[in-house]
Amino acid sequence: MAKKRPAGPLEMRLWGDPALREPCSPVALIDDTLRRLALDMIETMYNANGVGLAAPQVGRHERLCVIDVPQDAEKEEYAEANAAIPMPLVLFNPEILSREGTQTDEEGCLSFPSIHAPVTRANTVSFTFLDAQGTRRTYTAHGLLARAVQHELEHLDGGVFIDNIADRTAIAPKLAKLEAKTKRRLGID
Repeated sequence: MAKKRPAGPLEMRLWGDPALREPCSPVALIDDTLRRLALDMIETMYNANGVGLAAPQVGRHERLCVIDVPQDAEKEEYAEANAAIPMPLVLFNPEILSREGTQTDEEGCLSFPSIHAPVTRANTVSFTFLDAQGTRRTYTAHGLLARAVQHELEHLDGGVFIDNIADRTAIAPKLAKLEAKTKRRLGID
C-alpha cells in the first residue's frame, strides 16, 4: 500500500535546481490528487509570504500555478479592476491571451530568496485557465496581479524572472552563491 504524503508546505526549489528550467506538461485530468497539490502549494506560498507559486518551484511538472495578490498590495488604480477576480487563484493549463502596456517594478521570486531586480512586463494581461473544478475561466488582470500571472506562467515554460534582466551585474554575486549552495545540497557538479 502506498504511503500518503502529509499535507502541508512543500519543499521550495531554489536557483541552481534543474527543476526550475524544465517546461511543464499540460494537465489532462484534474483529480483530487492535483487539487490537494494545489492546496499544498497555496499553503507553501503563504508560509513563504509569496503572491504566487508555480509547480516547478516545488519540483513538480504539471502545468499548474497558484496566485494570491492581496487587494491592499495592489496600486489603488488597479485594485478595483482586479477585485472581481477571486483569490486565491488555482490555474491549471493557464495561457496568456493578450498583453498591453508596460510596467517596470522591483521583482523577486520565492526560488531566489533575497534577490530582487527591476523587471519590465506588460501592465495588463488577459489569460485563460482551468480552475480546480475543470471549468474554463478567462480574466483580465492589471498591475501587480498582471505581473504575478506573467511571472508564474514563465515558470511553467522553464523560465525565471532573471531571464528578463539585461544587466545582472548587481545581483550576479548573490546568484552565483545561491546556485553553488543549491548544487552542493543536490550533489550536482
